[in-house]
This record gives sequence, C-alpha cells and structure tokens, in this order.
Amino acid sequence: MATIRSFGFVAQLRSEASSHVIRYRNGRAVQSGRGLVFWFVPETASIAELPMDDREMTLFVKGRSQDFQTVAVQGTIGWHVVDPARLAERVDFSIDLGNGKLRGEPIEKIQARIAGIANQAVQQYLGQAPVRALLDAGPAPLRERLQALVAADPALTDIGVAAVAVRLTNLTPTSELERALQTPTFEALQQKADEATFQRRALAVEKERAIAENELANKTELARREKLLIAEEAENARNRATGAAEAQQIEAGAEAERIRTIESAKAETERQHIAIYRDLPPAILLGLAAQQLAGKLDKIEHVNVTPDLLATVLSEFRKGPAVIEQR
Repeated sequence: MATIRSFGFVAQLRSEASSHVIRYRNGRAVQSGRGLVFWFVPETASIAELPMDDREMTLFVKGRSQDFQTVAVQGTIGWHVVDPARLAERVDFSIDLGNGKLRGEPIEKIQARIAGIANQAVQQYLGQAPVRALLDAGPAPLRERLQALVAADPALTDIGVAAVAVRLTNLTPTSELERALQTPTFEALQQKADEATFQRRALAVEKERAIAENELANKTELARREKLLIAEEAENARNRATGAAEAQQIEAGAEAERIRTIESAKAETERQHIAIYRDLPPAILLGLAAQQLAGKLDKIEHVNVTPDLLATVLSEFRKGPAVIEQR
C-alpha cells in the first residue's frame, strides 16, 4: 500500500517496488511505474495502485459426478498481473488520496472471476465420469485440465491477469458416500483378517494336536520301554531264582554225597567192627562188654555174684577153645 503525506495543497506519494502506480490527470495517464515517489496536487490527481506480486486464492468447488454423487474439490490458484495498464482500465484500482487505501475491492473481483472460470471447469470435469472413476483417477487429471483452461481463458487475458499455478489438495465425496465406498474394501480386508485369524487358530490347533500326538507317542514309547524293562527284570529274576535253585540243588547234592560218603564210611566201619566181633568167642565178647561197661561206670558199690552166674561164666570159659577150634 502506498504511503501519502499531505503538505496542505500538495502531497507526496511513496510506493513499494511490488506495486505499480499510475497517476492520472484529466483522464490521461501522466506517470506510471513500480516503486514511484512523486509530488501531486490532490485536487487535480487520480492515482491507481496495482499489486505486482504473486497472489493465491483458495478454491473450493462442489460438483456432481455422472452418477449424481456429490464430490468436493479443494485447492489453490496462483495468479499475478501481467498488464497493469490494461487491468487499471478494466478494474478500478484507484486509491484514497488521503490515506492511500484502495477505494473498492478490486482483488476480490479478480479472484471472483478466476473462481467462476475454475468452478465451471470443475463442474464440467466432474459431470463426465462416475464417482468411482473420479476417485480412482485422483486430483492430478483435474489439476492439469484446470490449469490449461484458466491459463488460456480470454476473460483473464483481456484484463491483463494470468493464472500461473493450480494446486489441488483433495478430491473427496461426501462422508456418507465415502463410508459406502469404503465398505466393500473394509469388508474384504475384514474377511482377509478373519481368514488370517482362522488360519492362525487352525495352525495353533494343528500345533497343539502335533504336541499332543508327540506327548502320546512319548508316553507310548515310555510304556513300551517300561514293559520291556519289567519283562527283562522278570527274566533276570527268573534266571537268578533258577541259578539259586540250581546252586542249592548242587549244594544239596554235594551235601548228600558227603553225607552218603560219611555214612558209608561209618557203615563200613560198623561192618568191620561187626565182622571182628562176629568171629570172637562169647567169653571174649562178654569180657569186652564187661570192660566197656566198667569204663562207663564211675564206681562200683558192690557186685553180687551168684552161684548160677559163676557156673555159667566158668562154663563159657571152658567151651571157648573148643568152639574156636571147630570154626
């Protein structure tokens, strides 16, 4: 915005380099340029100030697709002045000579013209395709088309303005339509998630079954080995019992043989004794018996010898040698 200093009947204007100032006198341009500083008489002057920097305006358009669905387009359009003299002739950029402010709203008028051109182009583009195709294509095709249209539109070139950049940030349906469009995808993703969950559970069940089978196989193998161990222990016990029985049988046989040998020896000794005693006369046998009896007695209190006993003994002594001789 230009700065104006008043000094009574005259005033000084100082403008920035980003502004183009045109001073008129009697309807004719007498001075034009950027960043001007000059003196003027407010009573006879008319001044216009045009911005020469790049400007951006917000674009928001709602349209209907070919299948009658509402789609919103958001973005920005950049523009600048290319012919300030022509623009000053077509749009009022005059300023108040007291404070240097624009008298009207020329910037809003230019942006309204650009917005009208853009809205028409967007509406035509959206009405040529169904909403699914528009959303699948995205904002890029619309941006290219819109930039080409606004750059070549005569309504802007005629007033000395050029649209230099078009940026579209979003192309979206209504929230209800967006949810409806997302539903098939969401359902498909949910189905895949359910399938993944089912497969994960099935895999977990399969692993649990494999673990259970492995445990059962281990228990079966342990039972089989335990059975074999019990059988081997029983066989070993039987072998030990058989060995012990055989050892006892051998020991018993040896003991019986020893006893038989001893008894045979005793019997042989007895037979020899009997043979010896069998050949002795009765008188000698009687004497030996008496001797053996006497050896077993501690003392003899008294001996009774009857005449009959003595007669018998003497009789035997007398018979003794004759008997020996007969044999």
